[in-house]
Amino acid sequence: MSVLPSMTTTREAPVNLFTLDQIREAGLSRLSPEIRAFLDGGSGAETTLTRNQTAFDEIRFVPRVMSGLPFPATSTSLLGIDLSLPIVTAPVGADGYFDSEGQRAVARSNARVGIASVVPEAGTYSLEAVAAAAPAAAVIGQLHPMGSEQNFLNIIQRYEDAGYRALCITCDCPTPGWRERNLTNRFNIDNAAVGGNYPSGAEIDMERALGQLYPQEEPVWSWARLAELMSRTSLPWIAKGILTVEDATAAVRAGASAIAVSNHGGRQLDGVPSPIEVLPSIAMAVKGQAQIVLDSGIRRGSDVVKAVALGADVVMIGRLVAYGLSAAGERGVDQVLALLKGEIQTTLTLLGRGGIRDLDGSAVAWSAR
Repeated sequence: MSVLPSMTTTREAPVNLFTLDQIREAGLSRLSPEIRAFLDGGSGAETTLTRNQTAFDEIRFVPRVMSGLPFPATSTSLLGIDLSLPIVTAPVGADGYFDSEGQRAVARSNARVGIASVVPEAGTYSLEAVAAAAPAAAVIGQLHPMGSEQNFLNIIQRYEDAGYRALCITCDCPTPGWRERNLTNRFNIDNAAVGGNYPSGAEIDMERALGQLYPQEEPVWSWARLAELMSRTSLPWIAKGILTVEDATAAVRAGASAIAVSNHGGRQLDGVPSPIEVLPSIAMAVKGQAQIVLDSGIRRGSDVVKAVALGADVVMIGRLVAYGLSAAGERGVDQVLALLKGEIQTTLTLLGRGGIRDLDGSAVAWSAR
């Protein structure tokens, strides 16, 4: 793999990074302006990007004091994968922009903590290289329904051969969002940052497919087409990018075992709801049929607790991991996960709940509703 110009190849231990906000500031400060904008920006006027976070501020906790409960448990599972925390890391592509080890560093950190990586198709390293770095954590493979059916099936086969235990299908990215920060900076993703799985570019040109100005030329995919292809694998799969009950139920009918309620971190269609707002209705609609992942807007441990209380089984974190990578490489990711774990445990204790699995809607209330 060639080293990208913006990659920092050495990292010091995280000194004086005691909060997630400090890690974010440190991480962004180490990036070039165009990479900083690429990481931290959203689509359109970025109203959805902002709403993803402000919606969490409208949720209030309902604590129970003197509960007499022991220290809270944080373990859970997703698609049969045991997790020490209700967290998986998102398939953040172009990971080499943030640290020379990219998703390999993320997977190693996740393995130490006991959580799973969702490994990106458009990553700097191949799915096999990430699995080799941390086989205990690199267990969920992500891919896009784009390009030829044979290419789609080929990468699924590669995930199977490399020992992955589940798949994550990103359904909300038939074309990139209108990202004006990238347009202003004339920023196009370097193939070296996203071509780990397609180094020759022969199977699919990831730079074109995930670039700023080039919509797909291949036929538009449908639930029926996806269902037929996913029936050819025995791996359970997550449908990522769902914001409506209708799409959630369609995904379940197509065979999805989990629904990732997500707006792509506010990077696709601007003006859509934040996932936390639509989470309860989607969780209720597919209850008993699919697990629920909440993606987009998670910025601290208390957000994780709110999401689980409102119906999520686990959350997916993306930008937080990228901030940690940029701030201090693998050690930065360690610090992000340690801070999240600490705040989750503190929040559960002060809520008077025995653990993550004990949470339900009685632990929270919407202040603006």
